[in-house]
Amino acid sequence: MVDTKQLVSAMTSIVLMRTITNEIIPHELIAFLHSGIAHLFRQFSVQFTVVIEEFQGMARNQVFEAAEAYLGTKATILAERVKVSKSEDHKNLAFNIDRDEEISDKFEGVRVKWKLICIQVDSSRIRHYDNNSSPLSEIRSYELTFHKKHKNKVFNSYLPYVMEKAREVKQGSMEIKIHSNEYYSWCNEPVKFNHPMSFKTLAIDEELQRDIVNDLDNFVKAKEFYRKTGKAWKRGYLLYGPPGTGKSSLIASMANYLNYDIYDLDLTQVGDNRCLRQLVLGMSNRSILVIEDIDCTINLHNREDGEEVVDNGQNKVTLSGLLNAVDGLWSCCGEEHIIVFTTNHKDRLDPALLRPGRMDKQIHLSYCNFSAFKQLVINYLDITQHELFEKIEVLLGQVQVTPAEIAEVLTKVGDATECLQDLIKFLEDKKMVKEEIKNEENVKEDDELSIENI
Repeated sequence: MVDTKQLVSAMTSIVLMRTITNEIIPHELIAFLHSGIAHLFRQFSVQFTVVIEEFQGMARNQVFEAAEAYLGTKATILAERVKVSKSEDHKNLAFNIDRDEEISDKFEGVRVKWKLICIQVDSSRIRHYDNNSSPLSEIRSYELTFHKKHKNKVFNSYLPYVMEKAREVKQGSMEIKIHSNEYYSWCNEPVKFNHPMSFKTLAIDEELQRDIVNDLDNFVKAKEFYRKTGKAWKRGYLLYGPPGTGKSSLIASMANYLNYDIYDLDLTQVGDNRCLRQLVLGMSNRSILVIEDIDCTINLHNREDGEEVVDNGQNKVTLSGLLNAVDGLWSCCGEEHIIVFTTNHKDRLDPALLRPGRMDKQIHLSYCNFSAFKQLVINYLDITQHELFEKIEVLLGQVQVTPAEIAEVLTKVGDATECLQDLIKFLEDKKMVKEEIKNEENVKEDDELSIENI
């Protein structure tokens, strides 16, 4: 056991020595010696630590959010303790490391270590609040530690890599929402977009589908290209063709493929050009602005007719206002925007709407061909081959029928053979009607020629 008298004597000596030292040696010299020793330790240390705090002033630190999302993809593999959560806006469970937990990561030969630091504090002293306005009871930060010789690679390559991967994680995990407008703003409560259509089930020409997917992929990866060329990071699509050819289904496929929110703009509910501009500015990044049936919603006259102004109730919308909203200076205020116009009658549109930069890609969705038909029978009948396919292919080359019409026939109750037989009869009836109309037109032309010759 330790002698109490000896312990008291030792403590008294230490206190006495510190008192003498403080009285003899100036405080400035003591502080200098302390800083010198600390500096010496830092000089010999090979480790470098970056502190990433959760908040930057009153706003959340985007680097912290990115680290949280990125580490969530590695937590279940590398950590011993993980936290799990799920919000209403996310599709899947979200994982993250627990407080004081450490995990290692490797990037291009550089090994780094992450640690989540949580400091418990008096909640009344914290000025940051969560989305529910409840006081937080801890201050969180990440510590990123690595060899100091790798500082440039970590700052210039690894952290940007973490930010980009986090963006992809967030983009893929968020539920898609569809927004609608009410006069001067988007509705406060967007609706969850549950449309099941995807490029795997979309019934359009196979080659056209590949072209669209490649175009979307190139757009998403082209941020630096748009910046380099001085263009706003947006792309315009015009979908045109007869009703029932899959324009709305294609938009749903694009949204599900990119995981972009949809902003369905009803021009009849837009008061004036200023309101239209506010709506476009109110869109989030990585979203699709949809204006369906552009030739029908409001009367956007051809500017060559001198009738540009559109009376929309008490206020007015103009074609120039629409063009400026989607392609003017204000359109540069958001990033990664896709703008989709649809119409059944392309010839009715003002040429100014169709020029490159507004409608970068024009997609003609025509009547059903055999390639689209094969996708429909996969969707509805779960078959890829049938002895009746050859006859149907011939008929599809002779009549004009939309994918929606074929889908209606394939939806009827019955086995695959019965459904395909019904489809053949449907196509043959259409062919017969087409021939009758053609014969009537020929007879009419012959009669007109006979009258002329009299």
